[in-house]
Amino acid sequence: MFLWGSSFIALKLAFIDYHPMIVIAGRMAIASLAFLFLLPRFRNIHIRPQDYKLMGFMALCEPCLYFIFEALALKNTSASQASVITTLLPLMVSVAAAIFFAEKFDLRKKTGLGLAMAGAIGLSLGGEISAQAPAPLLGNFYEFLAMVCAAAYTIAIKKLTSRFSPLFLTAVQAWVGAIFFLPMLLLPAVPVPDTLLLKPTAAIIYLGLAVTIFAYGSYNYALSKMDAGKASIYVNLIPLFTMLLGWIFFKESFTLFQYLSGFLIFFGVGLSQGFWLDRHALR
Repeated sequence: MFLWGSSFIALKLAFIDYHPMIVIAGRMAIASLAFLFLLPRFRNIHIRPQDYKLMGFMALCEPCLYFIFEALALKNTSASQASVITTLLPLMVSVAAAIFFAEKFDLRKKTGLGLAMAGAIGLSLGGEISAQAPAPLLGNFYEFLAMVCAAAYTIAIKKLTSRFSPLFLTAVQAWVGAIFFLPMLLLPAVPVPDTLLLKPTAAIIYLGLAVTIFAYGSYNYALSKMDAGKASIYVNLIPLFTMLLGWIFFKESFTLFQYLSGFLIFFGVGLSQGFWLDRHALR
């Protein structure tokens, strides 16, 4: 969640100088090249015909459609406002998991989820409106569509991890994403930079290695070991990390209301996991 929170900052930095398609295609290309070194580990994996459909659906949802909607969101709204929309993901996933996997969605989870969502909303809305959000309503709507894609992706990953390793599925995402986004660099509307600038290029490398590989790899691993609804609740930590990094990189200040909202996020996530009620959960 920390890495995903940092991705909003890295994307904002890269979008200042590069077209969004340059940034997204670059991060997918870097991740794909890194995963090529792991091909020997995947040589014994057997993929059934029915697996291709679910893998294709997974990759279409995320990274393909998800990254398009997220790029559009961050061109129109601030990183903080976009991050608050991510708090809708746990609710979407919990409902979907209850339908497809019969996962429990009890009162404790509902209460913890509600507190965490309230904290995340307060954390983002407690900040001042900046010039980085020229069309926040449109941008937030695009981020909502990205969360719909992320919820569908989470359900697909949960089913696929019963047969495939999280590392392999993360590699599939990177390869499909590179095939999907790299041809878009040929579009006339996408200006290719003549020179590489240090700051946005470093941001793209970070997005490709740290976020696309390690963040997605960690999340996919978590989904292979725990309920989808439980794993997705940690998404409520993203706005907190985004605000912290925004303060570091953009000198954004925190208010007392934001500090209280941040505490509420941690409390809500802990409650949903039973940390505050079950002593064994802390062992």
